[in-house]
Amino acid sequence: MPSEPSKDLIALDDPYPERDYEVRCTTPELTCVCPVTGQPDFATVEIAYIPDRQIVELKSLKLYLWSYRDEPVHHEAVTNRILDDLVASIAPKQATVETRWLVRGGITTVVTARHRAQAALD
Repeated sequence: MPSEPSKDLIALDDPYPERDYEVRCTTPELTCVCPVTGQPDFATVEIAYIPDRQIVELKSLKLYLWSYRDEPVHHEAVTNRILDDLVASIAPKQATVETRWLVRGGITTVVTARHRAQAALD
């Protein structure tokens, strides 16, 4: 597997599809570029999900998050895009992506996006 940024999230078979359990991945290394100022933005991202039939391969997740490094994107957009891409890749029963952005102009921003599969709602 390459060690360069990639938008490809690799799905693996869930080793315990008969059980609901939570997977939580956290890193303080999410970076992107402010589309207004061109300055770098830094965040801690926490991804939590309950798998259905697949889980995300962790190195692909690391390379995926790295792919935002030079991308001009708003905090709200990157948070929701991470959730959308995770859901498209592994179709979890539930997922939450939370980004906690370092202070910019005296304001700390926290963005939380949630997904719940229709079957989990029934």
